[in-house]
Amino acid sequence: MSASTIKGKKAQSSSFQFDAVVIGTGPGGEGAAMQLSKAGKQVAVIERHESVGGGCTHWGTIPSKALRHSVSRLIEYNANPLFNDADRSRHLTFSEILKHAGSVIREQSRLRGSFYDRNAVKIFHGEAAFVDAHTLKVTREDGSIDHITAKQMVIATGSRPYTPGDIDFSHPRIYNSDSILSLKHDPKSIIIYGAGVIGSEYASIFRGLGVKVDLVNMRDRLLSFLDAEISDSLSYHLWNNGVVIRHNETYETVEGRDDSVILHLASGKKMRADCLLFANGRTGNTDMLNLSALGIKADSRGQIRVDENYKTEVDNIYAVGDVIGYPSLASAAYNQGRFAAQAMLSGTCPSSLVEDIPTGIYTIPEISSVGKTEQELTAMKVPYEVGRAQFKHLARAQIANTQVGSLKILFHRESKEILGIHCFGERASEIVHIGQAIMQQKGDANSIEYFINTTFNYPTMAEAYRVAAINGLNRIF
Repeated sequence: MSASTIKGKKAQSSSFQFDAVVIGTGPGGEGAAMQLSKAGKQVAVIERHESVGGGCTHWGTIPSKALRHSVSRLIEYNANPLFNDADRSRHLTFSEILKHAGSVIREQSRLRGSFYDRNAVKIFHGEAAFVDAHTLKVTREDGSIDHITAKQMVIATGSRPYTPGDIDFSHPRIYNSDSILSLKHDPKSIIIYGAGVIGSEYASIFRGLGVKVDLVNMRDRLLSFLDAEISDSLSYHLWNNGVVIRHNETYETVEGRDDSVILHLASGKKMRADCLLFANGRTGNTDMLNLSALGIKADSRGQIRVDENYKTEVDNIYAVGDVIGYPSLASAAYNQGRFAAQAMLSGTCPSSLVEDIPTGIYTIPEISSVGKTEQELTAMKVPYEVGRAQFKHLARAQIANTQVGSLKILFHRESKEILGIHCFGERASEIVHIGQAIMQQKGDANSIEYFINTTFNYPTMAEAYRVAAINGLNRIF
């Protein structure tokens, strides 16, 4: 393809077809492409799939959260005598509730595609591989090849589920967190191997559908990075709903049969279910990029090392999102893309991710937290205090019948500075942002007393902050 065949609204360098090419159209790639385009650069993106949006839209964040929402509403329906006064609960299969997720995916992909059209960013569909630091080979599905040149490149290829070679993922009853979205039958039981965020979320989803769930955890507690009380709350809620959690276990072999899957554990135990979901880690999508042509070497998890400006070892090549590791969040990836674009434009990145990145875990109920945990503050010998609000005491939660859960505020005993917000319950991922906004303020503006002196709408879930603040300040003597 010659430079003369590339048309666009902006002028580009005479020696390259584009000023910048972004590989991947997930949140990180989109953030970079939009920022560069709005700065007047001629930009192209390369997407290996037929629709834009990346793994976040098609296999990860959007479908799993849409599934979770549908199952949560089903649970509410079956528990509410106002709508369901029959003797039998309403039952929906996984594939039936997946239809709602499909419509959300299509709408999100259509919307994201319109952003590229509006900003005159050209989309190439195909598999990208580096020829050199300024040239990419793009192989289309029909086997035809384009060569694209650009002054600067951004790697935003995301990640995929880790799939060990000794497990047959082509077996019709063995799934990873991407292929589970193609589940067609209605299992009565499932083994979920891996009790991280993805495994815990799917444990909630399948249990909400009435499926018998065995959750295998390699560690001694669920989601050990969380505040211990929140982790314990999730463990209790899953246990109370019938999920069997097996801690400190690792698999030895996975045996796929015509009618079931048998998981052989290293401890000698054997487990049997209709199907198995393997959800133990993810790998960066870098192995197909021919990074060796650049002298860049990804680590064992397919991740690329970058500096504070998101620049790789090669001066004109940047990387953002899951391929650079922590925090591996869609929300953070979008900002990383924007920040990398700023560095590409000016040489340095004037912005950075906020220090306290919120965690949102879409189990049923949700979990969200930002800042320090009690365990971290204790180890740091920080004199903190705790303020709590139980959702069952809030009028809004009583009205909505979402009384499971609580809000916990950690704050400094002397300065009243907010140190951590931890929430377990319906809409936790929304509720946490109120506390996050105050935590980000400087000096006296970051104080738990803000929640005492501010009037909240009544009834709301936000009122939990006032209740928790009063509860915490009453502990000060």
